[in-house]
Amino acid sequence: MNLLGVLEGVLFVVGDEGVTLDEMSRILEVSKEEVKRLLLILKEEYEKDNRGLRIRYLGNAFKLSTKEEHKVFYQKFLTNAVDYNTLSAAALEVLAIIAYHEPITRVEIDEMRGISSSFTIRKLVAKGLIKEAGKSDLPGRPNLYKITKEFLDYFGLATKEDLPDINSILPPKELDSNPDLFTSIYKEEKGFKEE
Repeated sequence: MNLLGVLEGVLFVVGDEGVTLDEMSRILEVSKEEVKRLLLILKEEYEKDNRGLRIRYLGNAFKLSTKEEHKVFYQKFLTNAVDYNTLSAAALEVLAIIAYHEPITRVEIDEMRGISSSFTIRKLVAKGLIKEAGKSDLPGRPNLYKITKEFLDYFGLATKEDLPDINSILPPKELDSNPDLFTSIYKEEKGFKEE
């Protein structure tokens, strides 16, 4: 098994929360020194000019982040989305989870969806539909998210209590379902070729 690839995947999955050296050592089942060696190899690869990510050590955790020198492009993307009024299926799913379970952490949202929600959450915060609402008491003190007044306006609701009863929306079997957290609902397109 390619531990470098596994390490990269772990850094992607944990998103903004990051992962500590101890956690990576436990997950990869190797020594901390081996994790450090792998991190240095991956860090060197990401520092190349043709890469858009880098590995950062912040708050006692390692995490993937975008490069500061590309910030202007990311801001354009987030603020100049194709249409402010159009929300993707992923955005609607994340909004529904937050609306019905707030306050909630990104990790809890990811567990419900079975896929990383970091990017979607950042877009929804940028659009003002959700906001950070303090810190959780969970280890690492992750951010909690709640819906905003703009969310209510967007969906034509006076208060959160105007949301439909969740039991009237989902059939009972879906309420009890246990999704596979490692399989995406999205399908990779056939015919993708490297150019």
